[in-house]
Amino acid sequence: MQEETARSAIDTFISAFNASDDSYVIALLSQALTSDVVFWGPLGRSEGIEAVERFVLDIRRHPAGTGTMVRCSAVDMPGEWARYQWVFTTPDGGPRLAGTDVVHLRRSLIDQVIVFAGEIEPSAS
Repeated sequence: MQEETARSAIDTFISAFNASDDSYVIALLSQALTSDVVFWGPLGRSEGIEAVERFVLDIRRHPAGTGTMVRCSAVDMPGEWARYQWVFTTPDGGPRLAGTDVVHLRRSLIDQVIVFAGEIEPSAS
């Protein structure tokens, strides 16, 4: 049951990267994250949904064009933390970024996110 709850929150979080319009990003994040979420990203630690929103919007505005973020692994929950792998691909075979996120849940919402991004590579055709 805990893995299903984590998977639902994670998939909602990822859907914010793929929203049809920037105006939907905060609504999707609000469904997945606590208001006081702690976000450990490539630029350090930040707090709150607004901080995560800025990160998501920055990725959505990639210079190569709007890309697609997908979860490319099962959600593994060995204890209090869940982890999963993801890939972000830009259009027309542009840069691809892959990584692993580790999240902690509180009351079915993500209250901490740690992003481990890998190297950017061209997508495989």
